[in-house]
Amino acid sequence: YRDKDKQIIKRFIFSNQSYNIELELEVQNLSNLPLNINLPLVLGVLSLSGDQTQARLKDVTFASKDKTTHLNPRKDIVFPDTKFLGLRDRYFCAIIEPGSDIYSSFIKKINPQEYEVGLSAKEVVLAPNQKMQYKFNIYLGPQELRVIKNINPGWSAIMHYGTFDFIAQLLLQLLDFIFGLVHNWGTTIIILSFLIYLLLYPFTAKQMRSMKQMQALQPRIEELRKIYKDSPQKLNTETMGLYREYKINPLSGCLPLILQMPVFFALYQVLIRSVALKGAKFLWIKDLSSPDRLFTLPAPLPFLGNEINLLPILMTIGMFIQQKSSMSATSTGSAEQQKLMMIIFPLMFGFIFYHMPSGLVLYWLINSTIMLLYQLRVSRQK
Repeated sequence: YRDKDKQIIKRFIFSNQSYNIELELEVQNLSNLPLNINLPLVLGVLSLSGDQTQARLKDVTFASKDKTTHLNPRKDIVFPDTKFLGLRDRYFCAIIEPGSDIYSSFIKKINPQEYEVGLSAKEVVLAPNQKMQYKFNIYLGPQELRVIKNINPGWSAIMHYGTFDFIAQLLLQLLDFIFGLVHNWGTTIIILSFLIYLLLYPFTAKQMRSMKQMQALQPRIEELRKIYKDSPQKLNTETMGLYREYKINPLSGCLPLILQMPVFFALYQVLIRSVALKGAKFLWIKDLSSPDRLFTLPAPLPFLGNEINLLPILMTIGMFIQQKSSMSATSTGSAEQQKLMMIIFPLMFGFIFYHMPSGLVLYWLINSTIMLLYQLRVSRQK
């Protein structure tokens, strides 16, 4: 760009080996007077229109020397002293790092659904015929941890996974390590399911022992129900006293599921954002980042749409068997309620998982199948 006062040259230097780009920005004062220069550099536009499930996966990363902030913004923001600035969607990202610390980051609202994201420099004064040169390092490519780290380890902070980011980062590196051994993402997820099961095995074993103890106490609990049928408060007190006498924690059965939840949510974020899973095949599954789609119906079904996804159906059947197995030796006093839960609980999970990425459903199916097999084995023991 050139006018009577100034000349601006942008020079892009590309690499044949990586997604790294070097940008040199040169400004020259062509006038006979001092020139004030304050040039913003726009990284890109964050659009929150269209598919909201995709819009939620878009965010901006601001990194300073002290901290890193991740935002899905809805207003104008300025962050001083920028170390690097990142913009990402589900699979890809753009990162820019200025060569000096004179830049601030900004988000500027263009319209209700679009926000301009970029860098703004502190104003400088150029003397007549003086040149000023700015340098930037840019990454433009997939969100792949190993690829980004090879260029700049600090930039990997753009790969943020929300509340359970710490767990997600561990899972991401573990998945990457396993894949390096087996070279198949479906097999990698199955191995991960076994490893997490082994990690939680002590809690699972405790849950199963507690469940068997509670089943053994059912006759005595039934007697208490008959004795204190008109006094619910007394019944609760006596029941808890019975649990204390036999050192049973009635809530221990929930512990493995509670411990699974952070792992599940972290894995969900990792798998849904993993560009490596995009188009990854396994058995009949054509894309582990999407529902498994065994076949498509000519007309949509209520709640399910026109896709028949086999993995969530198998998972629902497995959960139904698991619920039935755990109910078989329990109290008859609440049999109707338990029968209702035996149907509602698996159907609810099946509905939630039906349109989730098949890689995530595969993990949950394998994990719940291992749990079911262990439960059946324990239930046969005397």
